[in-house]
Amino acid sequence: MIEHDIKNLSEDALAGWFDRHNIAVYRASQVLRWIYHRSICSFSQMTDLSKDLRRLLSGEFTISRLDPVRIQASEDGSKKYLFLLEDGHHIESVLIPERRHWTLCVSSQVGCAMGCKFCLTGRGGFVRNLEPAEIVNQVCAVQNDLTHPNLLTNIVFMGMGEPLANYDSVVKALVIITSSNGLQFSSRRVTLSTAGLVPRIDDLGQDVTVNLAVSLNAADNKTRDVLMPINQTYPIEMLLSACRGFPLPSRRMITFEYVLIHGVNDRPKDAKKLVGLLRPLRAKINLIPFNPFEGSTFKRPEEATILAFQKVLTDHHYTAMIRQSKGGDIGAACGQLRFATDNSQRTL
Repeated sequence: MIEHDIKNLSEDALAGWFDRHNIAVYRASQVLRWIYHRSICSFSQMTDLSKDLRRLLSGEFTISRLDPVRIQASEDGSKKYLFLLEDGHHIESVLIPERRHWTLCVSSQVGCAMGCKFCLTGRGGFVRNLEPAEIVNQVCAVQNDLTHPNLLTNIVFMGMGEPLANYDSVVKALVIITSSNGLQFSSRRVTLSTAGLVPRIDDLGQDVTVNLAVSLNAADNKTRDVLMPINQTYPIEMLLSACRGFPLPSRRMITFEYVLIHGVNDRPKDAKKLVGLLRPLRAKINLIPFNPFEGSTFKRPEEATILAFQKVLTDHHYTAMIRQSKGGDIGAACGQLRFATDNSQRTL
């Protein structure tokens, strides 16, 4: 059962359990190293623990895992993993090849409630939040699938769902992912992307060290209101105020993601507005040409339009990268992850 899943616990929480049972708290580190460093799925295999302790742990906890029910490989080297959860719902994760490493895009919810007009996932609505273990297990499963798991160095919370709407579980998962007795990822290589849930941005900066990416997609409230309903609750001014207050370690910047949509937000005047909007911030910009999907009326801009938009930004000394989304041929590109209970997902 999820409530007894040991992977839902941070090291501090597990140490507290040991302390309440009058067991040396350093045992928590031992247990977690077995789970995350050696991928052990049974307490009986933890040979440096006494048999009595192993029996006690087995009676109290389970060690969950996720096994992909389908893996799709793209021509560009990306892989999309479909996972079946305990309650019958599905989620997806995407493994993205970089020049010298891999990046894994993980999901934080089943479905999404944000309703962004350029994103396929939100069309199916929201089902439920993921537990910390269900987030962490996406990483574990992909590591187990790789011939060289050490090449997986970067984690991005950019899959299905709004991470900050599942705040407690996501923060717990982040702690496990970056802990020395957890999955040992550097916090410099872990990024959380948000549509702009302003109060939680403030909390995030206090509770955990992580890179922040903000899905902005417009430089004025009128356009952003149409593209992203959350802007009607937390308009651009509130969002950027939260970004200004977000604590940034030395040399780090906030990444602003901007989906370029033909005739909507891709004109030079939109780029100039964006320059003025972000000027007070330590910011870099990821330009993401819209990835079409069935049922959307939006179109991808012409290449010349994309380059012209980028030039306005670079001329004003911004780092502005055009992100060529990978995995489009398998429905794994940015904004294309499908609703987890879609009937087509169940044909395995």
